[in-house]
Amino acid sequence: MAITLYHNPRCSKSRQTLALLQEKGIEPEIREYLKDVPSAEEINEILTMLNMAPRDLMRKKEAEYKENGLDNPSLSNDELIAGMIANPKLIERPIVIKEGEARIGRPPESVLEIL
Repeated sequence: MAITLYHNPRCSKSRQTLALLQEKGIEPEIREYLKDVPSAEEINEILTMLNMAPRDLMRKKEAEYKENGLDNPSLSNDELIAGMIANPKLIERPIVIKEGEARIGRPPESVLEIL
Protein backbone atom coordinates (compact mmCIF):
# COMPACT_ATOMS: atom_id res chain seq x y z
CA MET A 1 0.00 0.00 0.00
CA ALA A 2 2.04 2.91 -1.31
CA ILE A 3 1.04 6.29 0.05
CA THR A 4 2.57 9.53 -1.14
CA LEU A 5 2.46 12.81 0.74
CA TYR A 6 3.02 16.02 -1.21
CA HIS A 7 4.62 17.83 1.68
CA ASN A 8 5.92 21.24 2.68
CA PRO A 9 7.73 20.84 6.01
CA ARG A 10 7.23 24.55 6.76
CA CYS A 11 3.43 24.19 6.60
CA SER A 12 1.67 23.33 9.87
CA LYS A 13 -1.17 21.44 8.13
CA SER A 14 1.38 19.43 6.19
CA ARG A 15 3.27 18.56 9.37
CA GLN A 16 0.00 17.67 11.13
CA THR A 17 -1.02 15.41 8.25
CA LEU A 18 2.34 13.62 8.32
CA ALA A 19 2.03 13.15 12.10
CA LEU A 20 -1.51 11.78 11.67
CA LEU A 21 -0.32 9.25 9.09
CA GLN A 22 2.57 8.22 11.33
CA GLU A 23 0.17 7.80 14.29
CA LYS A 24 -1.71 5.32 12.09
CA GLY A 25 1.54 3.43 11.49
CA ILE A 26 1.93 4.75 7.95
CA GLU A 27 5.28 6.00 6.68
CA PRO A 28 4.39 7.69 3.41
CA GLU A 29 6.73 8.43 0.56
CA ILE A 30 7.37 12.14 1.12
CA ARG A 31 7.49 14.36 -1.93
CA GLU A 32 8.74 17.83 -1.05
CA TYR A 33 7.01 19.39 -4.03
CA LEU A 34 8.74 22.76 -3.62
CA LYS A 35 12.08 21.03 -4.34
CA ASP A 36 10.78 18.22 -6.59
CA VAL A 37 8.15 20.08 -8.60
CA PRO A 38 5.47 17.88 -10.14
CA SER A 39 5.14 17.81 -13.92
CA ALA A 40 2.06 18.97 -15.81
CA GLU A 41 1.12 15.31 -16.26
CA GLU A 42 1.41 14.66 -12.51
CA ILE A 43 -0.68 17.73 -11.67
CA ASN A 44 -3.32 16.62 -14.17
CA GLU A 45 -3.40 13.16 -12.54
CA ILE A 46 -3.78 14.73 -9.09
CA LEU A 47 -6.57 17.00 -10.34
CA THR A 48 -8.39 13.98 -11.77
CA MET A 49 -8.05 12.08 -8.47
CA LEU A 50 -9.32 15.10 -6.55
CA ASN A 51 -12.06 15.81 -9.12
CA MET A 52 -10.92 19.45 -9.20
CA ALA A 53 -10.14 22.13 -11.74
CA PRO A 54 -6.63 23.66 -11.65
CA ARG A 55 -7.76 26.88 -10.00
CA ASP A 56 -9.33 24.83 -7.17
CA LEU A 57 -5.89 23.44 -6.31
CA MET A 58 -4.26 26.86 -6.15
CA ARG A 59 -3.51 28.96 -3.10
CA LYS A 60 -5.19 32.12 -4.28
CA LYS A 61 -4.15 34.24 -1.28
CA GLU A 62 -0.44 33.91 -2.07
CA ALA A 63 1.09 37.06 -3.59
CA GLU A 64 2.43 35.07 -6.55
CA TYR A 65 -1.11 34.26 -7.64
CA LYS A 66 -1.94 37.87 -8.54
CA GLU A 67 1.63 38.93 -9.31
CA ASN A 68 1.79 36.35 -12.10
CA GLY A 69 -1.64 37.18 -13.48
CA LEU A 70 -3.05 33.81 -12.49
CA ASP A 71 -6.23 35.49 -11.26
CA ASN A 72 -7.11 36.20 -14.92
CA PRO A 73 -10.37 34.27 -15.50
CA SER A 74 -9.56 33.76 -19.20
CA LEU A 75 -6.51 31.55 -18.53
CA SER A 76 -6.76 27.98 -19.76
CA ASN A 77 -6.26 24.95 -17.55
CA ASP A 78 -2.87 24.38 -19.19
CA GLU A 79 -1.83 27.96 -18.41
CA LEU A 80 -2.92 27.58 -14.77
CA ILE A 81 -1.00 24.31 -14.46
CA ALA A 82 2.06 25.99 -15.98
CA GLY A 83 1.64 28.68 -13.31
CA MET A 84 1.70 26.03 -10.59
CA ILE A 85 4.84 24.48 -12.04
CA ALA A 86 6.57 27.86 -12.22
CA ASN A 87 5.35 28.73 -8.70
CA PRO A 88 4.89 25.45 -6.80
CA LYS A 89 4.18 27.43 -3.63
CA LEU A 90 0.73 27.99 -5.17
CA ILE A 91 -0.15 24.28 -5.03
CA GLU A 92 -2.51 23.58 -2.14
CA ARG A 93 -1.02 21.26 0.43
CA PRO A 94 -0.70 18.72 1.81
CA ILE A 95 -1.94 16.16 -0.69
CA VAL A 96 -2.09 12.46 0.16
CA ILE A 97 -2.32 9.91 -2.66
CA LYS A 98 -3.14 6.24 -2.25
CA GLU A 99 -4.00 3.79 -5.02
CA GLY A 100 -5.46 6.31 -7.45
CA GLU A 101 -7.26 8.37 -4.83
CA ALA A 102 -6.19 11.69 -3.37
CA ARG A 103 -7.25 14.06 -0.61
CA ILE A 104 -6.04 17.46 0.52
CA GLY A 105 -5.16 17.48 4.22
CA ARG A 106 -7.27 20.51 5.13
CA PRO A 107 -8.21 19.54 7.74
CA PRO A 108 -5.61 16.78 8.16
CA GLU A 109 -8.30 14.27 9.12
CA SER A 110 -9.80 14.43 5.63
CA VAL A 111 -7.01 12.16 4.36
CA LEU A 112 -8.35 9.33 6.52
CA GLU A 113 -11.16 8.87 3.96
CA ILE A 114 -8.76 7.08 1.59
CA LEU A 115 -6.72 5.05 4.09
